[in-house]
Amino acid sequence: MKMRTFPDRIRHALLFEAIGLMIITPVAAYLFNKPIMHMGVVGIGSATIATIWNFVFNLGFDHGMRRMFGDTNKTFKMRLVHTVLFEIGLLAILLPPIAWYLNMGLFETLQLDLAIVAFYLVYNFVFNVAYDRVFPVPAGRRAEYAT
Repeated sequence: MKMRTFPDRIRHALLFEAIGLMIITPVAAYLFNKPIMHMGVVGIGSATIATIWNFVFNLGFDHGMRRMFGDTNKTFKMRLVHTVLFEIGLLAILLPPIAWYLNMGLFETLQLDLAIVAFYLVYNFVFNVAYDRVFPVPAGRRAEYAT
């Protein structure tokens, strides 16, 4: 099984975030008529909070699954529940401070968040296809090197 190396995964994550922020920051600033620096702060802050929330939520979700079901194996249905709960939690965490910082109402901030989510759905797909072409996994890479 071919797998990516740890340094490659770091490069992937850093490029994904940097390029995504370089695209979405000026677009969101234009669409929502906000200063680009403010949108940059929101972007970097949101990415940081999302990373922390991801760690905390996944840890809590797995503990809850183990307590309720005896294991952490996730079916397709459980993955959907996991994803929806993660996004609802992140939305609840991010909306109030973003609304305050950008001096926007909660509904307008929700529109901003939904626009960003839509962008990242498309961007994630395009970025990963491009990344796989620019940085293909070398043939014969063994799985144990991909931790």
